[in-house]
Amino acid sequence: MKRTHQCPTGILGFPVAPLKENGELDLKGFEANVNFLLESGLQSVFVACGAGELHALTQEEYKTIVKTAVRLVNGRVPVYTGVGGNVKHALEQAEISAEVGADGYLILPPYLISPSEDGLYNYLKVIIESTELSAIVYQRDKCILTKEALLKLCELPQLVGFKDGVGNMEFNIEAIQLIGDRLEWINGMPLAEVTMAAYYNLGYRTYSSAISNYIPHISAKYFNALQRGDNQTVHELLNDIILPIHAIRKRKEGYAVSLIKAGMNIVGLPVGTTVRPPVAPVESTHYEELKEILGRALEKYPVSGITTEVEVT
Repeated sequence: MKRTHQCPTGILGFPVAPLKENGELDLKGFEANVNFLLESGLQSVFVACGAGELHALTQEEYKTIVKTAVRLVNGRVPVYTGVGGNVKHALEQAEISAEVGADGYLILPPYLISPSEDGLYNYLKVIIESTELSAIVYQRDKCILTKEALLKLCELPQLVGFKDGVGNMEFNIEAIQLIGDRLEWINGMPLAEVTMAAYYNLGYRTYSSAISNYIPHISAKYFNALQRGDNQTVHELLNDIILPIHAIRKRKEGYAVSLIKAGMNIVGLPVGTTVRPPVAPVESTHYEELKEILGRALEKYPVSGITTEVEVT
């Protein structure tokens, strides 16, 4: 059967990789994370990506996580994986993803090397072509495409999306004008709710949400307000919750991962706060600040039936 290539839309869920205190993978915690996202209405799940500490997983752990996610989701929403780094490892991860029944993968940047345009194109092309799964390229760090290279990659039917983690507005405008709706345009900036209003005006209708791991109703409330043009609600959520959390996130490298686990721990999800080096755990003062923010947020914006099942226009 020929695979239909389609990109997830709306708010994308990125589970963490829960670890026990001894550093071993905690599958019960991972299952709780995925089930929480599904119960909250997330319309896709991206496992073993940046938030899922792909850089620190063994290939065996990677396969275990992907198999567990596919089993738990059971076809209810698309399951995407992260692949990247060493090209041989990325190809193995793509093969594992196809083997266990994932729907697609997000291609993360290669490590260390700052590739030329043709080198980067070849890196992405060989991964995209290696399976029939849908693929999304992630513009960040060592993966900075020109719009011409991205257009050339669009010749590959497996490519369904472009995720931006750089924030070059000029590039985004030019790329969208050149490529249009051939791709799904995904905001992958740090704490993407901070910038989503600007991206929305460019034509982006999808984003990855770190805070959906612990306050998914806030993500949904924000995105629903943005789509309705309810600027007052967008402004209040930014000031009350999103920007204060973002301020903590910017205080230390690695908080992109460890702050998510801290937030989940605060709201009672059984994932712990253990991370693998070089990521560092959240400092106690920052943890308490996040706890205060979430306490105020849940008091002012209680969970009341709002899910992340937003209408994408």
